[in-house]
Amino acid sequence: MAVIREPFSSPPFQSDFETIRIDLPREQIYRRLGYRRNATIISPRQTEEIERYMEEAQSLISLKGTFLRLPIREISEDRVVLEGDVIFASRNLARFLKQCREAALMGATAGPAIMAAISEDAAGRNVTRAVVMDATASETTDAALDWIMSYLGNSLRREGRILLNRRYSAGYGDFLLENQRTLYRLLQLERFGVTLTDSCLLVPEKSVTAITGIIKAGSGGKSDSL
Repeated sequence: MAVIREPFSSPPFQSDFETIRIDLPREQIYRRLGYRRNATIISPRQTEEIERYMEEAQSLISLKGTFLRLPIREISEDRVVLEGDVIFASRNLARFLKQCREAALMGATAGPAIMAAISEDAAGRNVTRAVVMDATASETTDAALDWIMSYLGNSLRREGRILLNRRYSAGYGDFLLENQRTLYRLLQLERFGVTLTDSCLLVPEKSVTAITGIIKAGSGGKSDSL
């Protein structure tokens, strides 16, 4: 049975970030590379090399991003309907957003320069450098979404609302990758030089999208669990 939501009074709202500056997420990068604290031994020489490649990757990354707030009009067991008749068919997403009246869509990209460098190194120039740069770009782009969520969360607190502390991406669970088309269109990611392939992959590769929910502060909701 579908639940028709009385949305927050806010109309759809979008905000862009032409430059996102964050510190290198070193711990996450090392974890992606397979290193574990107190378990993996790295020589000083290896550490110096990895750190140098991470910093080189950072110099090539140009983080940009955006978020879009849309009222939730309807939630049933297997779909979510947003303002503008935007329909996402997914039981998991519906459960994730079950207590929300508004959704926040977000996207970020690391830009093309880092991918060009990774491709060149992976072709044989320096495979180790390519692996470190790839991990750095992946984790930095994910961290850009964390930055956007933090920015939005601070803004929402002034409105008496809070952001769920998790996010959901197309291709996860039953939220099919084809939903990337809708996210790409709504976020207008072409403005940041991002394109979408026929198989719903974002280009440059180090580009990401996600959706989360907004609830009233003090509602006691725990809809951030899947």
